[in-house]
Amino acid sequence: MARAELTFAPRLLPSPQAAAYLGVSETTLRGLNIPRKVLGGKRLYDRLALDEYADSLTMEGLDTGVEVNTCRGKFGRRAS
Repeated sequence: MARAELTFAPRLLPSPQAAAYLGVSETTLRGLNIPRKVLGGKRLYDRLALDEYADSLTMEGLDTGVEVNTCRGKFGRRAS
């Protein structure tokens, strides 16, 4: 029986696809402590949980009070 080709993103993802979805390695994904769902013997990441994790990350470059790493004040230049 041939496998059906999906024309949409599946909700539950195995580790390789979940890591690719976040743009990290599988090793990094395992260390992020993102909960998984159990389906039979499979451990799958819920795309909504991956989105929630990504949404919780700090944004760089916005006026969030987080200092953005720049070259200003480095390499002999004075900070203005």
